[in-house]
Amino acid sequence: MNKVTNNLQDVFLNGARKARLNVIVHLVNGFQLKGVVRGFDNFTVILDSDGKQMMVYKHSITTITPAKPILFQRDDEMVESAE
Repeated sequence: MNKVTNNLQDVFLNGARKARLNVIVHLVNGFQLKGVVRGFDNFTVILDSDGKQMMVYKHSITTITPAKPILFQRDDEMVESAE
């Protein structure tokens, strides 16, 4: 009964962070930030881009596009996203 459920956002961001994937972060104002996710919490994402760290507020993000598909964990197995 003590099963921990992760939300999809956390699984996605943690997968990108662990794999050190390059991502493009699309913002609501049209800007695009390219870099690697270094960390995140409920409100922010830390992005390394060209040797600089950026703290981006999640409410300003519309889309995060990884360079490669993110691996998701289901039933203790790692599987590649089919989408």
